[in-house]
Amino acid sequence: MNIWDIGVLTIEYFRPGGVVMLPIVIVSFWMWALIIERIAFFRKIEREDITLEQAVELIRGKSTTETDESLLSGLRGRVVAGFLRTRTVSTKLNYNILRYCTMRERPLLRRHLAVIGILVAVAPLLGLLGTVTGMMTTFNVISVFGTGNARAMAGGISEALLTTQSGLLVAIPGLYMSIYLNRRAERLEDQLDETVLTLRRFV
Repeated sequence: MNIWDIGVLTIEYFRPGGVVMLPIVIVSFWMWALIIERIAFFRKIEREDITLEQAVELIRGKSTTETDESLLSGLRGRVVAGFLRTRTVSTKLNYNILRYCTMRERPLLRRHLAVIGILVAVAPLLGLLGTVTGMMTTFNVISVFGTGNARAMAGGISEALLTTQSGLLVAIPGLYMSIYLNRRAERLEDQLDETVLTLRRFV
């Protein structure tokens, strides 16, 4: 089966759902693009991060490793790099700078998570909208032809069921991924808190 055949089968699958299928498809692509971006971002800042011991050594100026950009591209690394660029001779001011560098990272951890949650909630609502429009089509057919024309009624019923199914197929895995990403962000926020509590003694 080539790409053309897959495209034809996809169109044939979505066609009975009517116009409501288009926003459901758009929501699905948008949601999964954001999910994939978040997974890649979390994996990058965790894989390329420095350990807490390395962060302490860098703050104290006793690091025996070369502090190149790749070493400081992780979560702790960016906090330490930002602090080292702006540190002063005042201990109290340094602590505030460290807290600022940490707070600056928090919005980056939560970026797009609210949008993903909204898209997860919108998908089944669009499916419900398709259900309503499909039932309206069915009732219009009944009002014109009565209940004897099963073929005409099947179009509206198919639209109602397909849109509901598609909305749930988008929302259920999206809900799971939304919970997973939020928990991962919370774990990284806890890591930031741990970093501040540890490094505050050495600033």
